[in-house]
Amino acid sequence: MKNYLAVLGLSVILVGCGSAKPKADDLAVNNPIETALDLTAVVDDKVPVTINPGRFTTETVTYRLPRVVQGTYSVSDFGKYIEGMKALDYKGNELEVTKVDTNTWTIADATNLDKLTYYVNDTFDIESTGGIGGENPFSPAGTNIEEDNYVLNLHGFIGYFDSLKNNQYALDVTAPATFVRTSALEDRGMKSSADGKSITSSYFAQRYFEITDNPMMYGKLDVEEFMVGDIKIVLSVFSPNKVHTAASQKETVYKMMQAQKKYLGEINSTARYDIYLYLSDGSDTAPKGMGALEHHTSTVVVLPESSSKEGLAASIIDVVAHEFFHIVTPLSVHSEDVHYFDYNKPTFSKHLWMYEGVTEYFAQHFQVYEGLIEPTDFYNTIMTKIATSKNLDDAMSFTVMSENVLEEPYAHNYYNVYMKGALIGMCIDILMRKESDGNRSMLSLMKELSAKYGKEKPFDDDKIIAEITEMTYPSVGEFLKTHVEGDVPINYNQFFEMVGLTMGETDVPTNYIFAGGQNIIFDGDPNKGIFFSPMALQNSFWASQGVQAGDIIKKVNGKDLTLENAQQVIGGMYGWQEGQEYSLDLERNGEAVVLKGTLGKATAKSESLVEDENATEAQKALRQAWLKG
Repeated sequence: MKNYLAVLGLSVILVGCGSAKPKADDLAVNNPIETALDLTAVVDDKVPVTINPGRFTTETVTYRLPRVVQGTYSVSDFGKYIEGMKALDYKGNELEVTKVDTNTWTIADATNLDKLTYYVNDTFDIESTGGIGGENPFSPAGTNIEEDNYVLNLHGFIGYFDSLKNNQYALDVTAPATFVRTSALEDRGMKSSADGKSITSSYFAQRYFEITDNPMMYGKLDVEEFMVGDIKIVLSVFSPNKVHTAASQKETVYKMMQAQKKYLGEINSTARYDIYLYLSDGSDTAPKGMGALEHHTSTVVVLPESSSKEGLAASIIDVVAHEFFHIVTPLSVHSEDVHYFDYNKPTFSKHLWMYEGVTEYFAQHFQVYEGLIEPTDFYNTIMTKIATSKNLDDAMSFTVMSENVLEEPYAHNYYNVYMKGALIGMCIDILMRKESDGNRSMLSLMKELSAKYGKEKPFDDDKIIAEITEMTYPSVGEFLKTHVEGDVPINYNQFFEMVGLTMGETDVPTNYIFAGGQNIIFDGDPNKGIFFSPMALQNSFWASQGVQAGDIIKKVNGKDLTLENAQQVIGGMYGWQEGQEYSLDLERNGEAVVLKGTLGKATAKSESLVEDENATEAQKALRQAWLKG
């Protein structure tokens, strides 16, 4: 996930409708759990769901919606969105249902249970912030039920019986015939209704994990399918106001994934990859959390519709590249906590530095390695991550934080997996290249781990650092022991020196909401609203436009800016690109001031990494190996 961000129970035996009791190893094959969503029968913005598990032989069974889903590292409580839970026997009579907690129901007289029915509310409509750790699920993990769009993160609609998570699932989704539908689940065909107004699509999943791991999008979508090497890419875009199309971003995605495939080489492990892009228009019922949630062969992405074409492309590269690299870890390299995930009471791996940190490092490093960006851009990204990480707890054991990520003070420091976690990946990468004269790297280590473990073989959480040490060098083991398991802050200058980099002041490219690094140029006050801070004068573009500290921003491109919608509107400004038109309505000392024109280049004076003029040939060679191979 990038913020952009997962199995045990009662002893219940599922038997078939016939008189013969199936063998235990035949249960999943012979008795898929039949599930159905009917998007043509929505009532008060709620989707009806039917679950037919087959026949039980115990008197009581337990049904759950996930409390936590993989990749989010926060509590989502999808049971909150379930209404009207009913258990029906084979004669259509209601059985007793007891709600045990937010996500759990028990059904009495379960030997007579035929099916469950209930309604599901969506999460987008009621989001306040949409961020990780909020009251509602992180937006890309959430659900949407609209007349023209359905974001079907299936973990929000379909639950599981404690004992049947490894059973197969058959899923029918009925929707208007005019809808475009995209899903990577195994397609078992479509059937039209008698009147031709609706179509039921049938899908199949080998186990509950595949239900949670394969989101869908239905509605008035714009879809582009294309090949990148031997990978089929399916880009599904929903832009409420038709501002963006899949075709307009196709080239960006193609070039990005082509470079990623080249970077990964033989480690690539998927034949199809789906990108479900929902563009939020900032309305009251639109999602508020920008970012993405990874799945093994897909990602759900939420970004601002107000972004320019160029700004959206930049966000897609930043966000989707990260999610695609998750095919390395945790898809190919993961611990038992990930492999045997408990959606109700999960335990978490100690190694978020690997799952999220190394993934984020790859998402940045491949861009310079494959020539998509210049080294100076990469250096600036590194410096931004260092500055951000130091605003969090820099003296916290990463393994302890990871293992306790739902609890404070660790939950508050989760964002550091994308900052210091990526820097950990960078340091190991430099160390391995130095120790091997440029022949081994962080990526080659992940390839070795992938070959040793792979999708179906988890590693032992407590042993993996010792294994990595044995597979690499004592210096790598000492680094992990000191700075990952231990709580000693990293002296990054030691690593920069290895590759002939030093610190120096330079004009650093920035965007239109920062002044170098992540020094945001706005401030807020309940009485005044959003206004320019003194930091704005350090942004070359805004300084050239004559803004003054204290200028209150009333409108951005004609849209009112308030404390309530600041995340959406300013998030849109983050995607602004040089050359596009803009307008700001300001209030300065009680008088109206209007700024408008064309966005120019924005820079800020900042201390950043520069290439040391006195670097040795050995340092230059290591830098070359690190940045260009």
